[in-house]
Amino acid sequence: MTAAIGWGALAASSLVLGGALGLLRKWPGRQVGAVLAFGAGALISAVSFELAEEGIAVGGAGGVGVGLALGALTYFFASRQLDGGARDGHRPPSRAGSGSAGEGGALALGATLDGIPEQLVLGIGLAGGAGVSAPLLLAIFISNLPEAIGSASEMSEAGRSKGAIIRLWVVVAVVVTVATACGYALADVTGSWFTAAIDGFAAGALLVMLIDSMIPEAAKQAGRPAGLISVLGFAVAAGLSNL
Repeated sequence: MTAAIGWGALAASSLVLGGALGLLRKWPGRQVGAVLAFGAGALISAVSFELAEEGIAVGGAGGVGVGLALGALTYFFASRQLDGGARDGHRPPSRAGSGSAGEGGALALGATLDGIPEQLVLGIGLAGGAGVSAPLLLAIFISNLPEAIGSASEMSEAGRSKGAIIRLWVVVAVVVTVATACGYALADVTGSWFTAAIDGFAAGALLVMLIDSMIPEAAKQAGRPAGLISVLGFAVAAGLSNL
């Protein structure tokens, strides 16, 4: 259990690190967009190889499919609540030339909803005696950074205090670290179908967040290079997945 908490804390530490980097200086819009684009590519790779493919291999397509639906619906309705229950599903428009607290909060929500199941899987793997999955650990760590940097930068631009932003990311990091310990504890009473559903849940939440928030914001701020940068992020994460 101690090892699970330690590895979980290491993976989650990139959330706090990313939040701090986002506040370290004023990030121009193009740089924030480039960071988000790289992170989007890395997360698409994580969905493809570390979540969907692995979940199907472990517990079958059925569990992944159920998890996908639950994760997508959970993120969709939770983000609507974050937006104040907007009925059309669209966020309020950002101030020209500034970040959006709503977009930043959406990234934080996405990091939480995908971080919990990802680190549950990490804990289950440790409990099963397989040891820590280096590719999964690296994928979690690297993909967390752009989400946290982009979110912290946007919330700071929207006027939220630095202390409040750091506290938010510390809370998110603690929550997902606890998820690793929970995965370790649940390993003996859960089967492969449950693990597949957890993978699917993370993938579903991530896909909705990517399409709804991260990719549009990256394209808006980085412009045409966003697509190329996303491919670079995908390539780096995919390479780590196959180490």
